[in-house]
Amino acid sequence: MADSDKPGGRLDVYLLCNAQYHGTDFARLELLKLLSEHDDVKVHVGNDYSDTDKINQCELLITYTCNVYPSESEQAGLRQFMEGGGRWFALHGTNAIVEFIDGKAATPDRAPGLMDILGSRFISHPANADLHVKVVDHEHPVTKGLEDFDTFDEPYYCDFSENAHTLLEAFYDQPSVGYEIETWDVGAARPQMYEHPFLNGSVLYLLLGHCRGPFDMQPITDKVEPEYCSWDQPVYYELLRRGINWGLGKI
Repeated sequence: MADSDKPGGRLDVYLLCNAQYHGTDFARLELLKLLSEHDDVKVHVGNDYSDTDKINQCELLITYTCNVYPSESEQAGLRQFMEGGGRWFALHGTNAIVEFIDGKAATPDRAPGLMDILGSRFISHPANADLHVKVVDHEHPVTKGLEDFDTFDEPYYCDFSENAHTLLEAFYDQPSVGYEIETWDVGAARPQMYEHPFLNGSVLYLLLGHCRGPFDMQPITDKVEPEYCSWDQPVYYELLRRGINWGLGKI
């Protein structure tokens, strides 16, 4: 994949950053900085999945989203991307669809085709917490040579595909106060990063990486304290760099 037959050996990346209740602008800027480290990469930036034609012209799709999900035709376009051997580096809330029903946060299965590709579906999350993250696969190119680490982040409860291969995991069981489903699969290891092969392509999903700017909770509340969680950790940027290299076929 790194040996592109495009003019000048160009590699194309589609970056989709649009995460409700999260620091979209911060995440987009940080990811663009990391992509700028590659002089053979051309980046295309979008806010949703509508331009599946352009996505299918790219080697790598990177998403940092929440409450952004593709229509049925767009899900078909994403399936085509994977069928063509595309790689998808999904971050944090990409698998999250949240609706408020009777004062509770619900997570309906609105886009099953999307979740089939991703290999997981968001269920709920407890409050931000200290996490001890363990390396599960020491031979995978993305985690090879990494050591276990501690971070502070927004822990997720998710429904995972049996084909999702866990690279990093953590343990936690705090209730998700305010969610329709407060507990999920009690006592289980929680994948924090995994690879999910799909058709001829593959998804690398890093669940860590919550961030929020002062105005990102409007209209629920006017202003909040900024949160950067794992973005404050050098190891998180190492994971991002490795994920990008994986997606470009460089490791």
